[in-house]
Amino acid sequence: MAEDLLSYSKIISIEEFAILREKFRKEGKKVIHCHGVFDLLHPGHIAHLEEAKGLGDILVASVTSSSYVNKGPGRPFFSDELRMKSLAALECVNYVILSKDSTPLKIFEFIQPDLYVKGKEYEKPEDDITQNISREAERVKFYGGSIYFTDKITFSSTKLLNENFPVFSPDVKDYLRSLSSEYSLQDITKMVDNLRNIKVMVIGDIIIDEYVFCNVQGLVSKDRALSARHIKSEQYLGGALAVARHLASFVDNITVCSMIGTEPSGIYKTIIDNLNGSIQLDLLSDPNYCTAVKRRYIEKHGIRNDYDKLFSINYLMEDDEENIDRTLFYKKLENNIDKFDIVILTDYGHGLIDKTAMEIIQEKARFLAVNCQANSSNYGTNLITKYNRADTFALDLRELKLAYNTNAKDYEQLLSKLSKDLKCSIGWLTLGSLGAAAVSEEGGIIRGPALTITVQDTVGAGDAFYAISSLCAKTGLTAEIGTFFGNMAGAMSANIIGNSKAIDKTSFLKYATTLLKV
Repeated sequence: MAEDLLSYSKIISIEEFAILREKFRKEGKKVIHCHGVFDLLHPGHIAHLEEAKGLGDILVASVTSSSYVNKGPGRPFFSDELRMKSLAALECVNYVILSKDSTPLKIFEFIQPDLYVKGKEYEKPEDDITQNISREAERVKFYGGSIYFTDKITFSSTKLLNENFPVFSPDVKDYLRSLSSEYSLQDITKMVDNLRNIKVMVIGDIIIDEYVFCNVQGLVSKDRALSARHIKSEQYLGGALAVARHLASFVDNITVCSMIGTEPSGIYKTIIDNLNGSIQLDLLSDPNYCTAVKRRYIEKHGIRNDYDKLFSINYLMEDDEENIDRTLFYKKLENNIDKFDIVILTDYGHGLIDKTAMEIIQEKARFLAVNCQANSSNYGTNLITKYNRADTFALDLRELKLAYNTNAKDYEQLLSKLSKDLKCSIGWLTLGSLGAAAVSEEGGIIRGPALTITVQDTVGAGDAFYAISSLCAKTGLTAEIGTFFGNMAGAMSANIIGNSKAIDKTSFLKYATTLLKV
């Protein structure tokens, strides 16, 4: 019990440490700072921390808070409290601080270390995926300190967790071992970097996703309707804009071509306020057009991170689409499509893409990716087989079965048929918890398992898969790599509420690092 109390007395806030810092400075004591996730404390950590303590008088270890750990779904494996308590139990550690940010840059202001100590794997800035180590060194120098690299025994917490904890199923471990034996992290990084120069046009329906967070209290007193307490409401960019946001940190040049209505509800402002600055908008408005708004009422599962969808209300186009003037939209397509390396078409069946637009896009696109979504408002009518050409595509199993009006279980045969009908060389079928399958360049079927068992919200996971796999197809990456990249993107997105955040290149590469350490 005494040891537990001692451990907890070491765990303090950054504000509390700032007060102590002045005391240490007056006493002439040298403050050493180590920072990390420390998900699984191992001999490498201990050697690193003991060497760091030997360089000064006071050793403070800061721990990245769970919500800011960018190592992919299911990480960190251990809670903030357990990770901090493990560090505090070490004799060489004087204080433990929780860092509520993805980098330690902000807490340097409070710690102001004389020495900031990192492992030797960070000594070469060019090897740092996050590209943060140089910024960290500059910030430490600003506060009068310097950076030091230890040279002790190293282990990987990620590799130890992957090998010895129930992080992945045996099948997924075998799959990842096979990939890691064929591709290094440097190979993966180079593939991702090579996507940057693709010039992308995203065409499709714009959707505003509204999430109403609530707690169900029970049934109303005189009926069978649910009664719920409102917590908060948020708006996210969905549809074509969600796809564009997923692409934004991977490529430098993205244009979104679409239409919106003239609703007096501030929709355009919502778009501008939430859009990545690197994305160019090429939007037209029409008073007869209705911007799709989907309002979902959701409830969180107690202490778990997944949510139940209770009810949904959609604001969609009425049956008067012929009143919409698409003349300028057609002209924009005619004049601009062939200026882009790839057209990523997001057809959600909400009124934007009619027969004329389809014909122009299929004729003009230099490389065409197609996603044709089935949802509650267009079920059975918005089929991908209405297209006669695509260079790549992505859809789910329900959409594939609807396309051929069958409930057949042999999805491989249907997937191969769709590839032939669209005259494309590579296409993807997402299978939810079973991962994804691809029809390869040679006509064979490639499978990849789902890479996470933790899920917050699957809305948007398919968009993320589609966005990244389309880029892979354009650059000629294999079906195997495209499936792996798509599944990574889908797993990351499935652990984000709706389209509240987009996947980004740095987090994507850190997740790849996590997966390849098996």
